[in-house]
Amino acid sequence: MIGNLDYVILQQIWWILASVVGALFLFLTFVQGGQTLLWQVGKTETEKSLVINSLGTKWELTFTTLVLFGGALFAAFPKFYATSFGGAYWVWILILFTFIVQAVSYEFRKKPNNLLGAPVYELFLLINGSVGILLIGAAVGTFFTGSNFTLNDYNQVKWTHPLMGLEAAFSLFNLSLGLFLVFNARVLGAMYLVNTIDFSGMTEFETRVRKACLMNLLYALPFLLYVLVSLLVMDGFGFDGKGVISMVPHKYLGNLLAMPQVLGLLLVGLVLVIWGVVLTSLKGSDKGVWFGGLGTVLVGLAVFFTAGFNNTAFYPSKADLQSSLTIYNASSTHYTLTVMTYVALVIPVVLAYIAWVWRQMNAKKLNVDDVTGDKAY
Repeated sequence: MIGNLDYVILQQIWWILASVVGALFLFLTFVQGGQTLLWQVGKTETEKSLVINSLGTKWELTFTTLVLFGGALFAAFPKFYATSFGGAYWVWILILFTFIVQAVSYEFRKKPNNLLGAPVYELFLLINGSVGILLIGAAVGTFFTGSNFTLNDYNQVKWTHPLMGLEAAFSLFNLSLGLFLVFNARVLGAMYLVNTIDFSGMTEFETRVRKACLMNLLYALPFLLYVLVSLLVMDGFGFDGKGVISMVPHKYLGNLLAMPQVLGLLLVGLVLVIWGVVLTSLKGSDKGVWFGGLGTVLVGLAVFFTAGFNNTAFYPSKADLQSSLTIYNASSTHYTLTVMTYVALVIPVVLAYIAWVWRQMNAKKLNVDDVTGDKAY
């Protein structure tokens, strides 16, 4: 029975569930990636409309999943939510702002006589897909590099840097992780466009999209290499049996070696992303997005598991080591986690419904007739 599960097991289950939601969000950033490709691959108004309308059927999923990720962390790990959102609020406000202008853009880009004009809303979409994803990557990077906060005996947070979270983007590691996610989102976006658009009579358009998939993988590789090498050599934040935080040499390399299944997720995920690019850019297939998407989810899981498991502080403090948060000192009570786990039993049903709706919406590829008149975003 779930109610009889050990407290530690429940804490680990909820880190896994939160990690799954976070990894799914990384896959769904194909929407943001596709938005940043708009001016690169869309040379005519029809081509732009095809890109926007292809992504327009899915843009809510990314934002909803981001909110769900925040909600899961709030319920399962409230101390982390309060510390990060209460201290590093400028980075989260800016991230949320980029998603607000995204929603506005899809609503008003094609409205007759709109005040700003279509190019301004297209710029908003570019900002959401670049700045928004970059900052999310930088925020995730702090799981490894640490943040500037302290907690007192009453768990009140004090942020010790005046930029209130935005300083994360000035770390080379965090910036590299953010840029990798931006380019990976562009790779996924190109794969998705190939999967959903009918390119009949638009050979040059198709060629640009398929080429963008390969080129953005090449752009992503230097940043990925830097992140991976840094993870293997950097010291990390670990804790002992009494919960005392200390710096551990080569901590994250040790985590991957101690958890070979996580290392396997990382390697298989990277291979699947590369194979998805090969299918899309070199093999002429439209199925690459499923390999690239699954690969991105696996890589995301590996990142979150490396940050949180094997006696690791997943939200470390550079200002005060003992203020660092782990999945054990930041979680909700046993009762709360138990109730949430019962509720989580409906997740497979929800996922099945989403998969069915997705299949119905994408049963027919988008063509020029679908983006004429009032049908277009």
